[in-house]
Amino acid sequence: MTGAERRKKIISLMKESSSPLSGGALGNATGVSRQVVVQDIALLRTEGYSIIATARGYILDKAEENVRLFKVRHDEERTEEELTTIVDLGGCVVDVMVNHRVYGKMTAPLNIKNRRDVQAFLNNLKTGKSAPLFKVTSGYHFHHISAESEDILDEIEEALKEKNFLTEIFQYEIEEA
Repeated sequence: MTGAERRKKIISLMKESSSPLSGGALGNATGVSRQVVVQDIALLRTEGYSIIATARGYILDKAEENVRLFKVRHDEERTEEELTTIVDLGGCVVDVMVNHRVYGKMTAPLNIKNRRDVQAFLNNLKTGKSAPLFKVTSGYHFHHISAESEDILDEIEEALKEKNFLTEIFQYEIEEA
């Protein structure tokens, strides 16, 4: 079982469970040590899953259950349009990630839920303190987007497609993301 398959199984087990699952129990179910599970939980959190650690084990925050990875491309002038398209349809932009050929995968949390968050993000960029992360990858970047339902994520995907933001995700990018 690959790391990506194992993490998918961990999420599946957590979704099916009505009680917390210990790191040891998740390790036994996936054939790895508790420490590997701890590392997997950290990776899953960077992918946008809201996993809560309790004294009795890990639980998946059901409110954050619907998360989808989108690969998009645009220039800096279309950043506001991309983000408002997502939040206006009820999505939350959990993070931004790029796969740089030299530096590897770089991810930054965003948690943009509404137009106020969009404006705050854009204002931070306008101060000149930093450039958008996608500048290092010719505009290509990924977002984990969460929503209350899969239907909302479908609407977001369709809107991003119509506005020519979406681009193809290659198999190696899914495994790395």
